[in-house]
Amino acid sequence: MATKPPVGDPVQDAPEIGPPGHSAAGLPGVAHTLRTAREQMGVARSVRTLLKVNQKDGFDCPGCAWPEDAEKRHLAEFCENGAKAVAEEATLRRVTPEFFAGHPVSELAERSGYWLGQQGRITEPVYLPEGGDRYEPVSWERAFSIVAEELRALESPDEAVFYTSGRTSNEAAFLFQLFVREFGTNNLPDCSNMCHESSGSALTETLGVGKGSVSLEDLHRADLIVVAGQNPGTNHPRMLSALEKAKKAGARIISVNPLPEAGLERFRNPQTARGLLRGTELADLFLRIRIGGDQALFRMWNRLVLEADGGVDEEFVRTHTHGFEEFAAAARAADWAETLTATGLERADIERAAAMLLASERTVVCWAMGLTQHKHAVATIREVVNLLLLRGAVGRPGAGVCPVRGHSNVQGDRTMGIFERPAPAFLDALEKEFGFTPPREHGYDVVRSIRALRDGDAKVFFAMGGNFVAASPDTAVTEDAVRRARLTVHVSTKLNRSHTVTGRRALILPTLGRTDRDVQAGGRQFVTVEDSMGMVHASRGNLPPASPVLLSEPAIVARLARAVLGPGSRTPWEEFERDYGAIRDRIARVVPGFEDFNAKAARPGGFTLPHAPRDERRFPTATGRANFTAAPVEYPRVPPGRLLLQTLRSHDQYNTTIYGLDDRYRGVRGGRRVVLVHPADAGELGLPDGSYADLVGEWKDGVERRAPGFRVVHYPTARGCAAAYYPETNVLVPLDSTADTSNTPASKSVVIRLERCGPERD
Repeated sequence: MATKPPVGDPVQDAPEIGPPGHSAAGLPGVAHTLRTAREQMGVARSVRTLLKVNQKDGFDCPGCAWPEDAEKRHLAEFCENGAKAVAEEATLRRVTPEFFAGHPVSELAERSGYWLGQQGRITEPVYLPEGGDRYEPVSWERAFSIVAEELRALESPDEAVFYTSGRTSNEAAFLFQLFVREFGTNNLPDCSNMCHESSGSALTETLGVGKGSVSLEDLHRADLIVVAGQNPGTNHPRMLSALEKAKKAGARIISVNPLPEAGLERFRNPQTARGLLRGTELADLFLRIRIGGDQALFRMWNRLVLEADGGVDEEFVRTHTHGFEEFAAAARAADWAETLTATGLERADIERAAAMLLASERTVVCWAMGLTQHKHAVATIREVVNLLLLRGAVGRPGAGVCPVRGHSNVQGDRTMGIFERPAPAFLDALEKEFGFTPPREHGYDVVRSIRALRDGDAKVFFAMGGNFVAASPDTAVTEDAVRRARLTVHVSTKLNRSHTVTGRRALILPTLGRTDRDVQAGGRQFVTVEDSMGMVHASRGNLPPASPVLLSEPAIVARLARAVLGPGSRTPWEEFERDYGAIRDRIARVVPGFEDFNAKAARPGGFTLPHAPRDERRFPTATGRANFTAAPVEYPRVPPGRLLLQTLRSHDQYNTTIYGLDDRYRGVRGGRRVVLVHPADAGELGLPDGSYADLVGEWKDGVERRAPGFRVVHYPTARGCAAAYYPETNVLVPLDSTADTSNTPASKSVVIRLERCGPERD
C-alpha cells in the first residue's frame, strides 16, 4: 500500500492547481517576500537585515552564488528566495532544549522538511545517546569529546566521512579540509558531487580550469546568451536582471528547456516601477527539448557551424586547440533523424538557433542541473565547449562558459580544498606550509560515501552544514546507510530531515549563520565567499547571535581539531579561532590566486581570481591547449507507456529547504506532491488532469522505487517527459545511476511509470 507522506503540511496531499504565473517577480512576489520577512523577523529587524544583503559592508546572501555588480548595487540587492533564506536564518523563532524534550526523534521523523525548517534556529548543542529517543543538551566540551572518542576508535581514518555544504565560508572550509587531512583521510564529499561535478570534470579536461570563464560584465556585453537546462526565475532569480540588461544592450537569448519557465518568458523587475508593471520578454527563442537531448542538439549545431562559410574561427582553432580533426569528423556525421528523435524539436527551430549562433561574435552558454545530472552529462558539457571553441568564444570579452552554481560558496569550498580527489600540487603546498604529510589516496564522493556507510566501511559521518539525507539519491538506501553509522554529527543552524535519521549516537552542533555578528577573542571577524564567477568578497553579519552559546564554523572546526588531534598537532588552532586573518594568511600561501589575501579581502567588493583561459587564452590542460573532444551521441531511451522524469525545485524552495507550499510560477498552491505531464501523454495513460498517481521508478536493477500519491497536472512539458519536485522524488533516483566520469546522480533522467491511485492516503 502507498505510504503516507510526512505530516505537518496540512494540505500537502491536496494541492490546488491554477494558471501558471507569467512573471518572475512582479507585485505578488514583492508582497509575498515582505510578508514572509515580517512573519519571521518582524518589521524593524527585516528592514535592518535585508538592507545589508549583498552589500559591500554587509553579508553575502545565504542563497545562490550569483554575483553582484562590482560597481553599482541596488538598495535592495536580493531576490524573493534570497529574502526568504535570510528571513529563515534571521528568524526570531528558536529551537531550544525544551523543544527537543517535547519531541522524540521518532515524532520529528514523521514531520515534513517544511515543518522542521519553520521551527527556527537551534540554540544549544544536543546529543542523542545510544538507545535514546530524544536529543538532550550537551556541553561543547562533551560534544567534542564524543566525536574524538569515535574518531580515535576507528581502525583507519578512512572509516570517517566528512561532508561539506556549499554555504560554508572559505575560512571554515580551509580549516575543515586541513583538519580532515591532518586526521588522515581525503573523504571530503560535498554538495558539488551532486550538482556541478559534471561541469568541473568536463571543463578541467577541455579548458584546464573547472570553473566558468565569464564575468558579469561579459554577460552584459554578449551578443547571444544560450540558457540550457536552467530555470533562472526559480533557482537564480537575480540572473534575470543580468539577462534583462544584456537584452537592452542588444543581446538575443535562446532558452533550451523541457519546461517553459515564467522568468524567461517575461521578467518583471522589482527594482524599477516600469519593470514591475510592464516587464521584459527575455527569450527570443524557446526550444522545448526532450529531457537528455542536449548533447545531440549541440552536436548538430556544431555540424551546422562546420558547414557554414566562415563559421569556424580558424585562427583560434589553429593556435589554441587540440583534437580538432577527430571532433570535426564526429560532428560532420551528426544525423538529422537521430537529432530530432533525441531532442523532440523541429528541424526549422534547430536551424534558426544555429543561424543566431553564426550571427553572434560574442556568445555565452549558461547551464545548470538540466545538463549535469545525466549519465552522459560530462559528454554533453564537452559538446558545449566544442561549440564555443569552434567560434573562438573562450577568452574573448562577452563570451565563454557559464556554469551557474547553486549554493553561495559551493565554488569557494572547492577552491579551498574540499575535494575527495585533491590535486598533488595542493597537497604539496599543504605539506610545505603545515609540516605534516597529507594522505594521497583519493577519498569518497557522495555516492561512494553512501555505499561505504551501507557496507560498513565507514562508521562516522560528520556534516559541515547541509541536509545530506534529503539531498542524496535513493532515499531509502541513503537513510538505511546513515543509520548504520556509529555516530552522526551535523553542524547546523536549523532543523532538517537529516537530524531525524541518525547513527547509534548523534550530535547537532548549532552554529552562527551569515546574518550573525561574529566576535572572537581577537575582535569582530568577517569571512569570505566566492561567487559563481570567481569573485571573492567579504561577508559580515550584523545581528546578535540567536543564542550566546553558538560557535562559528571556524571555531567549531578549531576546537574539534584540538580535541581529536591533541597536543601533537603543530597547527595553531587556537590562533585560527581567535583571528580569521591568520587563516587567510595561510590560505594566501597555499591556494594560488589568494596571495596577499587579507589586503584583497579588505577591498570593497572584493577581488577576482585569475582564470588562465579567460585572462590569457592559456589552457593548463594535459596538451597545453584547449581540447576538442568527440564522443558518441547519447540520450535516454524510454519504453512505451513510460515517461522520463526530471526532479526540480518549486519556486518556494532553495535546494532542499522548503520555504512554502506554493509554486506561483507553475500555478501550484498549497502542496508539493504534483507531477507535471504533457496533456497528450496523460491522455494516452488515462490520467485526467487532477487525478492521482504513484510514481514508480524503473531501472536495470529491478528494484521497485515508489513515490506515492502525486496529483497529475497537465502541463506543456516536452512530450514523453514529466517533472516533479525533489526531495520528494529523490527516492526514485537509483544510487548507482550516475554520470560517467563525475559520478553525479542522474536525477534528471529517471524512467517512471504512473500507477493511478485515489487521493485518499492510507
